[in-house]
Amino acid sequence: MADPLTDVVRLLQPQAVFANRIAGRGDWAVRYAAYGEPSFCILLDGGCRLAVDGQAPVLVQAGDFVLLPKTPPFTLSGGRPVPEQPMDPHRAAGAAGELRYGEPGGRPDMRAIGGAFHFDGADHGLLVALLPDVVHVRGSRRLRQLVRMLGEEVRAEQPGRDVVLAWLVDLMLVEAMRSVSSAAAPPGLLRGLGDERIARALHAMHAQVAHPWTLQALADAAALSRSAFFERFRRVVGVAPMAYLLAWRMALAKDALRHEGAAVAELAGRVGYGSASSFSVAFQRHVGQSPGRFARGAGGGAASPRGTSGPAGERRPGR
Repeated sequence: MADPLTDVVRLLQPQAVFANRIAGRGDWAVRYAAYGEPSFCILLDGGCRLAVDGQAPVLVQAGDFVLLPKTPPFTLSGGRPVPEQPMDPHRAAGAAGELRYGEPGGRPDMRAIGGAFHFDGADHGLLVALLPDVVHVRGSRRLRQLVRMLGEEVRAEQPGRDVVLAWLVDLMLVEAMRSVSSAAAPPGLLRGLGDERIARALHAMHAQVAHPWTLQALADAAALSRSAFFERFRRVVGVAPMAYLLAWRMALAKDALRHEGAAVAELAGRVGYGSASSFSVAFQRHVGQSPGRFARGAGGGAASPRGTSGPAGERRPGR
């Protein structure tokens, strides 16, 4: 059976950008400017306070994992309140060695690994649409192990490093998504997969994208009446069923054009269109440019599953 969550992660093609060791001692506060790309942190020892703009502050303790899908400005602090020290996240990304907060000497009372990644295959708005603004997972042994391995791999620079990093980030994302209850997720694929009836339709669409799906056929797959299915799908996933299907097909098409150089006529059949012309018209309307122009490098990333322009993804070539 098709696994839509796996499809999403494979389409995103996450790549680790950096992973830094972080330590703090005493009273300190660091104010990070917006980074805009997904970032993560796992506390190895001690604890600290995380205040993300627009969100309630959280206390992060040893063993906790935090994922910020879009990394807006935030403050990280330890000890008693003190004036915040500004930090450029891009400068932190290029830092060599350990980032030290607070007192420069002595044994740190907080140790962590923090890092970020980007996506080769799609706009990171896809991840933003799947997850809450702050993913805070308490005491996940599996995530702790994965982040430790990622940090070691980044620093070691061994042969095969890029392949190992890609797989580790894949696993981190899946573990983070699994940890988020469907009720906590925003409307989108993650919440849809938490709804038994809607999940049936989502699995069907992902498994047979070229099938001539109708609203009634998808409702039958979900064992719901047509009207009940339409309203429930739109409420849970955030878009109408056929809009999701269109966006899923376009995400597949964009990925194939970007990585495979697929011929338009062949690709049309793969994503459920009877002719190259009907596919080209749909692609132009959805993406804003022709398939040929997109394939020549003018295209952008896949769009968000919460809007009319895109839910999820496709296989990663070679993965």
